[in-house]
Amino acid sequence: MRGFSKILRAFFVLCSFSLLLLIAGCAAKKPDLSRALHSEVSAPDGSPQIIAAYQPWFGRSGHMNVGYSSQDTAVLTQQVEHAKDLNIKAFVVNWYGPSHDFEDHSYALLQKVAGEHDFKTAIMYDESVDDPTQSTQQAIADLQYAYDHYIGPKASAPSNAYLTYDGRPMVFIFPKSGKTDWKQVKQALGGWEQPPELIYEDQDPRDWGAFDGYYAWVSPGKKGWARDGSNWGRSYLEDFYSRLSKEPNKIAVGAAWPGFDDSKAEWGQGRKIDYRCGKTLEDSLNLYRRYFPADHPLPFLMIVTWNDYEEGTAIERGLASCGMKTEPSTGPISAGQ
Repeated sequence: MRGFSKILRAFFVLCSFSLLLLIAGCAAKKPDLSRALHSEVSAPDGSPQIIAAYQPWFGRSGHMNVGYSSQDTAVLTQQVEHAKDLNIKAFVVNWYGPSHDFEDHSYALLQKVAGEHDFKTAIMYDESVDDPTQSTQQAIADLQYAYDHYIGPKASAPSNAYLTYDGRPMVFIFPKSGKTDWKQVKQALGGWEQPPELIYEDQDPRDWGAFDGYYAWVSPGKKGWARDGSNWGRSYLEDFYSRLSKEPNKIAVGAAWPGFDDSKAEWGQGRKIDYRCGKTLEDSLNLYRRYFPADHPLPFLMIVTWNDYEEGTAIERGLASCGMKTEPSTGPISAGQ
């Protein structure tokens, strides 16, 4: 009987030790988002400001349920404080003009919260596709609305919370129709107290003179999407940084992403970029250094994205453990995550 007890104790010791090893192994496989955003980007001199693309439509029909509404100010406050803890300085928010009243109201609430918490916001204007022949005038009207309500000195939202570069407000452009005459738009907005810096997605030589800068966006580049997600976009970013590093008069906004998977989106096309146990984010965070040294710093680096769960690029709730799928939680976020 005494021998059996020794065997039993040994069994429990072995099981306990195995459990500790398993827990340690699982913990080691959990990528550390906070470490990545602090040490990988913020340590050296001449590092860019980290900003993050933000989706304001959750809680509206037509988008997946992620457990919160983009119009819940308590959630917005949590998001802003959590982003600040991760060394993120601003949210760049998808915005369609006042005709999309849900997203417009979400943005107004977010900028108000940002102003209360020493944070910044900026709009990423989605080019109108309702009538491509009117997209130029539509862009002028929509951006003038943004100036009157969010950017200018008489804005109802705290304009000091709007993201600027050298004192000028940054307006990001997400192209859709391709019919907008951006040179005409730029000329029309020249009457603002501080004319905007128009930042377009990647390069468009046709309207090179219309834009003050370009931003990178999650992309596999010319090689295209790999079925297994192995093409995470290195060649695309290398090409972007190589070109923009030679254009000192253009504002370069780099990009980093954790991965990509649009299988949950209604518009999904089976596109995928493997998360590679956190390596995709780590590698995309660091690639700019080869082209923008400390004496020629990259001004901004945008995380794509903060909360786009439908395309699998969200970092809001951390990074998935190695070998596990990234799933949006059904509950509200926690600032400790």
